[in-house]
Amino acid sequence: MWFDELGEVFEMFKGSFPLSFLFFIPIFIIISPVSPVNAAQEFAVYRMQQYDLQGSTFGCKNAIINMEARSIDSKMLTRRCAVAKLQDVTMPKYRDLMTQNAGALLVILPSNLTSLSPEEKQHLQSLEQELMHEQSTVPVYFALESEYLQDIYVDVQEGNSGDNAPTAWEALLSSASANGFQLMVSGSQAEAMPDFEIANIQGRLSGYGIEEQLPTIAIVAHYDAKGVAPALSFGADSNGSGMIMLLELARLFSKLYTNSRTHAKYNLVFLLSGGGKFNYQGSKRWIEDNFEAAEGNILNDVAFVLCLDSLGSSDNLNLHVSKPPRDDSAGGQFYKHLNEVSKSHFPEVKVGMVHKKINLGDEMLAWEHERYSIKRMLAFTLSHLDTHKTFDRSSITDKRETVSPQVISRNTHLLAEALARQIYNLTSQGTFQMFTDTLSVEDNVVEAWLNYLANEPRAAQVLKSDSEVVLTLEQTMGQYLKDVRKTLLKADKRDPEFVFYTGAEYQMNAYNVKPAVFDLFLALCIAGYLALAYFFAQNFHVIYYALKRSVIPVSPKTKVN
Repeated sequence: MWFDELGEVFEMFKGSFPLSFLFFIPIFIIISPVSPVNAAQEFAVYRMQQYDLQGSTFGCKNAIINMEARSIDSKMLTRRCAVAKLQDVTMPKYRDLMTQNAGALLVILPSNLTSLSPEEKQHLQSLEQELMHEQSTVPVYFALESEYLQDIYVDVQEGNSGDNAPTAWEALLSSASANGFQLMVSGSQAEAMPDFEIANIQGRLSGYGIEEQLPTIAIVAHYDAKGVAPALSFGADSNGSGMIMLLELARLFSKLYTNSRTHAKYNLVFLLSGGGKFNYQGSKRWIEDNFEAAEGNILNDVAFVLCLDSLGSSDNLNLHVSKPPRDDSAGGQFYKHLNEVSKSHFPEVKVGMVHKKINLGDEMLAWEHERYSIKRMLAFTLSHLDTHKTFDRSSITDKRETVSPQVISRNTHLLAEALARQIYNLTSQGTFQMFTDTLSVEDNVVEAWLNYLANEPRAAQVLKSDSEVVLTLEQTMGQYLKDVRKTLLKADKRDPEFVFYTGAEYQMNAYNVKPAVFDLFLALCIAGYLALAYFFAQNFHVIYYALKRSVIPVSPKTKVN
C-alpha cells in the first residue's frame, strides 16, 4: 500500500536527515521568487559639495554610510538613510531630516538631466543653491536613475506603506512582508587637502615694438565648474564656452602676430584662471603676482581686461561693467566695435551693457572682472547672461546639450573682429572682415573642444595641477602663445581662504534585507515548525496507524453458524 511506501520514505530521511536536507535547498532556491543575484548591487554615487571659503564651512562633512534605507516621508528616520527622487526633496523636508537626526540622504536624479521640464530644472537648481550654502553633518549623495535604483525606490516606498496602515496588526504585517535595503558606502572619511594646488595657465603674444612700452589687452577665462556634486559638474556653458573662445582667439591672433604685416602694436595676454567658482582665487593670485610685483609686471600698461563667461547659447551679448567706460576710453571704443560688428555681420546678436557696482560687503564677487576693477584696472565681463544671479552658472544641469557650438563659433568670430578693430585702430570699416578663409573660426575644432570639456567633470576639487584637463590646456596654449607657463597657488595654512576635501565619487552597495520585525516572524515560524516536526516525529506511529485505519476499510467479519 502507498501508506507503507510513505512510511519507508520517512524512515529513509529520518536516518540521513542532514544529507536529505541538502537535497531540498536547491529546490527552495529555484522556486524562490527572490533572485540571489539581486540580493546585492553596487552603483556609483556622487557626494555633495564640501569646502571652506573665507572661514565659512559649506556642504556635508561626513561620507560613510552603513544603515537601513527608508523613504523620505517615513515617520522614523533616525540613523537611517532617506531615499528619495528629485521631485520628493524640498528644503523643508531636508531640514526636517536634520531635525530627526537622519543618518544620510540619497537623491535619485533623472538619468538625463537635459530632459527635465522647465519646472523640474528650476526646482533642481534652486535646491542646489540652497544645499550648497547649508552646513550639515549628514552625508548627502546623488545617483543617476537606473532600473535597479528604480526597484529600490519602489520597494522602499512600499515598505513605508505600513506607517499609514489603519491597524497596528496590518502595519506589522506590512513591515514584515516588505523588502528592505541596507545601504553602505565604505572607505575613509573625507579629509581636508591643505596642500591642494590651483593652477593658472598664462601665455602672451608680444606686440610689435618695445614690449614694455606697448599697451596690453588681457583676455581671461576661468576653467573650473561648479554644481551641487563636484563629480557631476561639467560646466559646458560656464565656463567651457569661455575657455573655448579664449583658445580660439589665441589661435587666430597667433597667426596675425607671426606675420610682420599684421603684427599689431598691442601685447595680448591670455589667462586660464583656476578657482573661478570660489571667488576667483586664480585671478586674485595672478594680480598679486603680476600687478603688484616689483618686477615682471605684465599689467603695467593694461588697456583693459576682458573676461569671458557663459557664451555658448542665446543671441544676447552683455558687457558687464563695474563702472560705465567713457566713450573715448579703450573700453568705450571696444563696446562701440562690438556694436558695429554685430550690426554689420551678425544682426541677430543684440549687444548691450549691464552696469553693476562692486559690493565689497558681499562674500562673493559677482563677476571675474571685479577682481581687476578693485585694482583700478579697466575690466569687464562678456556674457550672454544678463545677471550674475542666474542659477545656470553653478549647476549640474549645465551640460553639453544646453550649449550650441555654432553659437560659440559665431560669438568668437564677432569678438575677434571687434578686438581686431581695437588693436589695429580700424574705425568705421563697415562690412570689412578680417577673419575669413584660412583665418576663420574652425567650427569642427570648437565642437571637438566642447565635446571634450563637457565630458570631463571640472569642479575645482577634482582638477589637480597635473590632471589631464590642465595638462591638455597647457599644451594647447603652448602651440599658439609664447612664454606659456603654469603657476600654482596654495591656500595660506594659517588663514586659508579656501579648503577643499577629498571624496567626490564613491561606490555604494545595496543589500536586499528584511526588516528586524521579519526576524521575529521568522523565529516564530521556525519555532512552530520545529514543535510540529517534533510532535510528528514522536507520534508518527500513532498518526500512521490512525490514517491507515481511516483510509483502508475494515473487512466484514464472517458469520459463524
